[in-house]
Amino acid sequence: MNILLIGSGGREHALAWKIAQSDRCEKLFAAPGNAGMAGCAALIPLDAADHRSVAGFCADNDIGLVVVGPEAPLVAGLTDDLEAAGLKVFGPSKAAARLEGSKDFTKTLCDECNIPTASSRTFDELAPALEHIRQHGAPIVVKADGLAAGKGVTVAMSTEEASAAVVECFGGKHGAAGTRVVIEECLVGEEASVFALSDGERVVLLDSAQDHKRAHDGDMGPNTGGMGAYSPAPVMAPPLMAETSQAIIEPAIAGLAARGTPFKGVLYAGLMITAAGPKLIEFNVRFGDPEAQVLMMRLKSDIVALMDACAGGTLGQAVVEWRNEVALCVVMAANGYPGSYRRGTPISGLEGLDAEDLKVFHAATAVEDGHLVANGGRVLGVTALGASVAEAQARAYQAVDRIDWPDGFCRRDIGWQAVAREHRAAG
Repeated sequence: MNILLIGSGGREHALAWKIAQSDRCEKLFAAPGNAGMAGCAALIPLDAADHRSVAGFCADNDIGLVVVGPEAPLVAGLTDDLEAAGLKVFGPSKAAARLEGSKDFTKTLCDECNIPTASSRTFDELAPALEHIRQHGAPIVVKADGLAAGKGVTVAMSTEEASAAVVECFGGKHGAAGTRVVIEECLVGEEASVFALSDGERVVLLDSAQDHKRAHDGDMGPNTGGMGAYSPAPVMAPPLMAETSQAIIEPAIAGLAARGTPFKGVLYAGLMITAAGPKLIEFNVRFGDPEAQVLMMRLKSDIVALMDACAGGTLGQAVVEWRNEVALCVVMAANGYPGSYRRGTPISGLEGLDAEDLKVFHAATAVEDGHLVANGGRVLGVTALGASVAEAQARAYQAVDRIDWPDGFCRRDIGWQAVAREHRAAG
């Protein structure tokens, strides 16, 4: 079948790379794509916000499956409009995508379905939110209710920091996403992410990953969209995976179905593994970025067959196969990210890096005058396989060191928790 992939980030390059390997994929289009995706997809200058144009392109090009990569088009209802036009879409409806589009909605669903999560309150006005912070103290977590590109969460270690975050939200820092604010208790433990597929009724668990949100080594600096990841997360042993599915993911899918808004697509549960077990930090309604990069490197199964089954309501008891190796991704970002940064800076040295155990996924890249340049904040995702986290880490950083981009930076400690765990296990 012909497939249209919506998006332009590192997640979408990883998905495009995997989709293109499927025997079911006759031709892959990416809208708008990026410079790296041009090697496995035809790039199309479609605006995902123009649902009628997307539907028209699909009709003109005999598209059998649309894969929506980012969250914003899902929250805006792209799936609904394409399905109304008779198209098959991998990605949830607007109503189901509220799981990511509104943190307050997720908290309500958690209450309804007894899903373990942090206690919280939602505020529409500044003064009551500030009073709540004064009463509860720190550490405390402040979240913009809506989509904020992964930058709407502040884990405040002081009441002053929390108050400043609330003032910024209501002051317009995150636009419409910050007109409501969720303030919640600060959970303590180790973070991990678990992914699952659903066709609206059935759930098939995928695997785990661990992201690194802070910009700098030692988990310091501001929150970002993600500076690196590895998979699987060692903390997510099989019993914990089963508990997460039974206590968090399956109840959410059942709860949405009971509301008449079934979830079709991939559900991403961001977790804190506490002393009392896994608790939900947040739901996302798409693959993570950079988690998609490590998951796609490890996935052996046909991704198109799985996506098509989700979209068509025929997931059944699908079995997903994985490579035994660990995958680790190091994100290279523009200097200054997640703040202000320059675009158009030249990148070289990528020649010869791609191999069976190594892939450089592009995110914000473009070609200008025949040369590869950076075109945004997060620019490359250098992803490697290894027999251990330490081996995958070493292989990824060896590749990073061959890339010539003076205007970029990366964290040098991606995977540090897992590497330390491996060292302890080795004695």
